[in-house]
Amino acid sequence: MAQSQNTKIDFQTTGTSYLGIGGKVGKFLIGDKALEFYADANVEDYIQIPWDTINQIGANVSGKRISRHFEVFTDKGKFLFASKDAGTILKHARNHIGNDKVVKLPTLIQTIGQFFKNLFAKK
Repeated sequence: MAQSQNTKIDFQTTGTSYLGIGGKVGKFLIGDKALEFYADANVEDYIQIPWDTINQIGANVSGKRISRHFEVFTDKGKFLFASKDAGTILKHARNHIGNDKVVKLPTLIQTIGQFFKNLFAKK
């Protein structure tokens, strides 16, 4: 049986986890101790990320629009998620991990531009 690390839930929403092959649809639980994801198909297939292990969390921002995809960076690796409430998840995460760990990730155009800039840079 999956046991939640949280004692109090601040926010709950649906979303997708892109860990492994394909996406798993499930529920996000944002609580006082961790960010948790439980898959709908199998509750035993879950991801629990304690707030103190998160190095950064970020999403692409275009103007005032926040992308539905967001990434969580930890010591163990990178986790990719998607949710229609990604902005709200980031706001709740800011309350737990601090404002400096919630970052804007570069957009696709910025990433391609940086690639070409590095490619033709003088060494």
